[in-house]
Amino acid sequence: MRIRLLALVAALAITLPVAPATAAGSRYAPLDRPGPALHVSVKTFKKALLCHGPYVANHKEPVLLIPATGVTPKQNYSWNYERAFTKQKRPWCTITMPQHTLGDIQRVGEYIVRGIRTLHRRTHRKIAVMGHSQGGMSMRWALRFWPGTRTLVTDVIGMAGSNHGTTAGLGCKDGKATCTAASWQQQAGSNFIKALNSRRETFPQISYTEIYSHTDEVVQPAKGPHPSSAVRGGHNVTNVATQSICSTDVDEHLLIGTIDPVTYALVMDALTH
Repeated sequence: MRIRLLALVAALAITLPVAPATAAGSRYAPLDRPGPALHVSVKTFKKALLCHGPYVANHKEPVLLIPATGVTPKQNYSWNYERAFTKQKRPWCTITMPQHTLGDIQRVGEYIVRGIRTLHRRTHRKIAVMGHSQGGMSMRWALRFWPGTRTLVTDVIGMAGSNHGTTAGLGCKDGKATCTAASWQQQAGSNFIKALNSRRETFPQISYTEIYSHTDEVVQPAKGPHPSSAVRGGHNVTNVATQSICSTDVDEHLLIGTIDPVTYALVMDALTH
């Protein structure tokens, strides 16, 4: 079944060309510049971290789970992926971000850097970083601006990730007070999104699986040649809509990152291949 699924993904996935370095991209840090010092203290990070083993004598790929905007890991994953990974005896960690992940995503990136280093150190092997919505994109900030993390990660798995922002309002239109820092940064064309995708979007030593839905009402556009969730890269990138696997799948933004069965199958395929 997994082999058939993998073949379907290979046949139906969207592969976007690698974005060339541009004059605008040159305004941002070179790809190999060491990352800045972390402002998030070890003590603060440890309070936000929750992990589950076993860590040693375990050959399953460890997973760092990153939550979506406005929710905690408990709300996002405790009733679905945490249970599944625990039953599989797969090591996993989650991080409770400040302000329910509504604040500055640059700070979220620092928590992710510490999370990647911690899970890799505990398991002594490369890990997967997986997330929903903002959490399906924010790990790329850590990988972009802290080059040392790239050697610690083997898989990036995004579920409805806001990789190119969104044209949906997210409370940021017409001067609404509901526009949080994270919502502003996730607008299509924001300075944050430009920095995130500067110079290059993916790195060859990491496999990327970006899963999205044509019915996504939050991360838009969700259809057409350039869906917002898709990332640009080469042979190591799979951008796949759930409808490409199951044409009758109508699960939207929330369900893609929680209970959608097609997404779960694609996640497990990525973790086992």
